[in-house]
Order: sequence, then C-alpha cells, then structure tokens
Amino acid sequence: MRIDLHTHSTASDGTDTPAQLVRHAAEAGLDVVALTDHDTVGGHAEAAAALPEGLTLVTGAELSCRLDGVSLHLLAYLFDPEEPELARERELVRDDRVPRAQAMVGKLRDLGVPVTWERVAEIAGDGSVGRPHVATALVELGVVDSVSDAFTPDWLADGGRAYVGKHELDPFDAIRLVKAAGGVTVFAHPLAVERGTCVPEHAIAELAAAGLDGVEADHMDHDTATRERLHGLAADLGLLATGSSDYHGERKTCRLGEYTTDPEVYAEIVRRATGAFPVPGTGGRV
Repeated sequence: MRIDLHTHSTASDGTDTPAQLVRHAAEAGLDVVALTDHDTVGGHAEAAAALPEGLTLVTGAELSCRLDGVSLHLLAYLFDPEEPELARERELVRDDRVPRAQAMVGKLRDLGVPVTWERVAEIAGDGSVGRPHVATALVELGVVDSVSDAFTPDWLADGGRAYVGKHELDPFDAIRLVKAAGGVTVFAHPLAVERGTCVPEHAIAELAAAGLDGVEADHMDHDTATRERLHGLAADLGLLATGSSDYHGERKTCRLGEYTTDPEVYAEIVRRATGAFPVPGTGGRV
C-alpha cells in the first residue's frame, strides 16, 4: 500500500480542488490519501464525492499552534468535524486569517512592494487565506523567485519584516481537543529548520506525554539525518512515525507520494480513531 497522510487543496492553500486532488492521488498510484487543509474541513465532502474506486480518503486538518513563541502544526486525523469545541477553535483561527493577511499586505506596501489585498484574495479564492497566497503574489510581482523564497526573514518567515501573527492553538489544548473529538494527532514536519525556529526535542517529549500520537518523520523538509533522528525519537517516546508529501499542487515542488507512511502505522492510526472512519472510493474514475 502507498499511503500519503498530508496534502492540501484549494480549501486552504493548495492549487488542486479537492476533486482534482483525489484524482491526482489515484493517478500517482496512492492507495490512501489524507486531505489535511489548514484549520478547515471544507474540502472533505467534495473529495469524498469524487473519490476514485480503489483510493481511500482519510479526513483531517492541519491545525495552527504555537508553543513558547514558536509556530508549529499538528496534523489531526479522523476526528468528529462536528465536535463543538474543536470546531469553534478552528473557526477562530480561520476568522483571524483575513485581517492577518491584510496586515501583511500593508507591511509589504510599507516596504515598497506594490502588492494588493484584492490580488491576494483573488489568489486565495474560496480557500482559507494564508501566507502562501501572499507569497504567490510576491512571485507574480517578481519580488521572489518562488513561494519558498518568500518564507525568509526578509519577507514572510516567522518574525520577518512582513510577518504578522495570528490566533493559534496551544498544542497541548489542541491534542486534548482532537482526542475529545475522537481523533489522532501527529506533529507535522517537527524539525523543518529551513522553515524557521523549531520547538526543542524536550517539548516533543512533553507533547508525547500529553497524548501526541506521532511525528511526521519522512518529509521533504527533513534531510536524511533528520529523518533518522526522528524515527529514533519516535521509538524512544513510543510515538508513531509517519511519512507524507505535504502536497500543495503547483504551489510547491513536492509530488504526491514523495514520502509515504508504513501500512502498519496507518492501521494503528485508524485503530486509535473513534471520531470518523476512512472513506473508501466507490464512485469516480481516474
């Protein structure tokens, strides 16, 4: 089985619609794909309706968190999307995204960049607006060569010249809320140092003690030594170790299935979840 547990659609900052994403996942030879848009479950229904036969959909979300001033993301899988407390927190994060993006546009204009909020909103479309949409506008203007190049201290990285904070969950609260909603939590790209400051390993141990289920070890932003370190850390802490592409369509260079999750690890995630079940594809065709 080929299992990719971290992808994004136009419901947040990907460029594939949810329907396109599941079709592309099937074309890439995946057996299981998780749709984990940022702080939203808005793409799940469309993805499920378009799911090709032979492909299983894992519903999820990537939750925005912050610990001791450091931004981090938790992948939440197979939780009950109607659970009110977790739904309310996701809404608070989403509601803060528009004024945050507008404030970043204002900072960029103060820096002499002729970016407009109207263009950023157009790029985001119906998705949950975020830094990648602002970064795309910077690429269009020729300010940077790629979306990744915008995530530097000069521009949009945490603490960068045009960075603006947003409402984010405490990860300990996030773990509690996801567990209460019957879900499973995995720390996304925990040692992706090129993205900025990462939480120390002792914090990962504290999160594990609080109920964190796993770490995303195999990821494009982890080099070989980092992947090995995370697999060892997961074993030491009794955590699951997953692998994923973090696919964003054309917005990033990663490919669906570039990194995958061991079937036994996937089976354990499904076993632990009580809030929702994987959706088997029975309808569409590749």
